[in-house]
Amino acid sequence: MPKQRQGLRPGLFPTPAVMVSCQDEEGKPNIVTLAWAGVACSEPPMLGIAIRPSRLSHGIISRSGEFVVNIPGVDQLRATDICGTVSGRNVDKFAAAQLTPAAASRVKAPLIEECPVNLECVVRHKLALGSHDLFIGEVVAVHASSEYLDDKGAWDISKMKPFAYCASTYWSLGQQIGVHSFTVKK
Repeated sequence: MPKQRQGLRPGLFPTPAVMVSCQDEEGKPNIVTLAWAGVACSEPPMLGIAIRPSRLSHGIISRSGEFVVNIPGVDQLRATDICGTVSGRNVDKFAAAQLTPAAASRVKAPLIEECPVNLECVVRHKLALGSHDLFIGEVVAVHASSEYLDDKGAWDISKMKPFAYCASTYWSLGQQIGVHSFTVKK
């Protein structure tokens, strides 16, 4: 079957849907929903998030130098969409999405209590790319709600039910279909 050439766009998909929380100088928290987020380094652990400079959270993160990546499960889908639809300039997103801010251990930005996993980050690099700036944050603390852990303390993805963002739509991840290096194990 022949390929059809497409217009230029960042065509990587699916991408994780995350809620990034931050806090301004007056102590007012905000949340921005992002799909442009990912692992940038394992040692030290670092994440990259891309945000348009026009977004309120961009300025807050630029000034504070910190943020929290909150990984939602399908139970937080509605809240994730709300936080990606309304502006924190006009709306208290925690109240609008019925989310609970919780104290972080290493940064001033709050965790989102309802999210299964929270990754506290300190900005190590900021790179202006064009329409978005890329913030590289070092993960300085990790939190996971106990109900989403297995009996050994590992993350139970089937309980967390994370979801992805794909061409303006949300997709559940379904089920495990393999493990790393299954093609070479005997």
